Amino acid sequence: MKVSLAQLQIGQKGIIDDFNIDLIPLKLLEMGCLPGNEVQLLQVAPFGDPLYLNVNDSYLAIRLETASAIQVEIPNSKS
Repeated sequence: MKVSLAQLQIGQKGIIDDFNIDLIPLKLLEMGCLPGNEVQLLQVAPFGDPLYLNVNDSYLAIRLETASAIQVEIPNSKS
C-alpha cells in the first residue's frame, strides 16, 4: 500500500518509493532520504509538525509539508 510519509502512524515503517525532487531539500537526499531506503516515524511534535524520523539509522526531523511530498510503500505484515 502506498501512502505519503505524513500518513504513517508512530512506530510504522515504510520503504521510500517516490517523491517530487523539486519539493525535497538537497540535505534530505544527502542524509539518505532516497527511494528504496527504509523510514520509520518515531515521533510527532505536539502540533503535528515537524515529524521525527529514522531513515537508515539517521535521525532527522522534517516538516509536514515535505513529508507529504514523499511517497512510501508499506510492506504487508502477513504471517
